[in-house]
Amino acid sequence: MKSGDNMILKHKQCLELYNSDYMIKEKLKNNTLFKIEKGLYSTIKNYSYLEVILTKYPQAILTMDSAFYYHALTDVIPEKYHLITSKDAYKIQDKNIKQYFIKDDYLNYGKETKVIHGINMNIYSKERLLIELIRYKNKLPFDYYKEIIDSYRKIIHELNLEKIEEYAYTLPKSQMVMNTIQMEVF
Repeated sequence: MKSGDNMILKHKQCLELYNSDYMIKEKLKNNTLFKIEKGLYSTIKNYSYLEVILTKYPQAILTMDSAFYYHALTDVIPEKYHLITSKDAYKIQDKNIKQYFIKDDYLNYGKETKVIHGINMNIYSKERLLIELIRYKNKLPFDYYKEIIDSYRKIIHELNLEKIEEYAYTLPKSQMVMNTIQMEVF
């Protein structure tokens, strides 16, 4: 870690960095390390809760409202962090997280690792999110859905259409998804 880096660290990473529990306690006393919760630390006092979540759940992927927001498809700040995990994953016990579950076969389709707002995150690509948007269309407020569809219309030339088609035909509800994309986006 270079001086000036802001990081969320697990206990094991702190041990690797500071060599002992004694040194970790000294860093905590000197306010050069801050305890977030058991086994989780920050190198700065004012850390990002999103970064904490992504450190605690490294296999989770940002999806739906969170991903729409971080991809600038909407300016609506989500009330909760929307994460998708394997259907076999434990239920995340955090009132600030809305968790979705999916079969392992489909989890990583469209997963990207991007740095947004200085945070390294697993997030679904815009192409995969278009599929998710349509799959969950009936569970979203109509105005919110229309805002995001309008955003997609504006960036359609930037999207990988082959990927959209691949995801649509691989994931559940394929025919409905493709019909909706044809009618509402193209």
